[in-house]
Amino acid sequence: MRYSAGEKAAILAKARSLNIAAAHYVGAVVMTHLDGKLNVALPGQRTSIDDLIDELAALRRELAGIGNNANQIARKLNAGAALHAGDLAALAHAERIQQSVAASIRHLAHTANQAVRHESAS
Repeated sequence: MRYSAGEKAAILAKARSLNIAAAHYVGAVVMTHLDGKLNVALPGQRTSIDDLIDELAALRRELAGIGNNANQIARKLNAGAALHAGDLAALAHAERIQQSVAASIRHLAHTANQAVRHESAS
């Protein structure tokens, strides 16, 4: 789940005041609502911002997987095994991939955070 910084702070503060973990608090509130014991109106339906955030999260997972693969290649090449023709070029390429993936993840996280801020301000 994603929360804006303000929402997260409010959840953490309330959980602390109840002397329980934030995850336990969120779970209890959700289950109370699902059981029909919480008669509070919830904010409106999903918006296009919600869909955007979900899509950005999926892209981030995919990019992280690519970065992990590049790191595994680099680890193998750096393990001290005898180098084959092209290994140094492959290592340099893996490093460039890792840097690009890391930058992409940072940009995606920034965009997702902006979307959350925009939605919570609406």
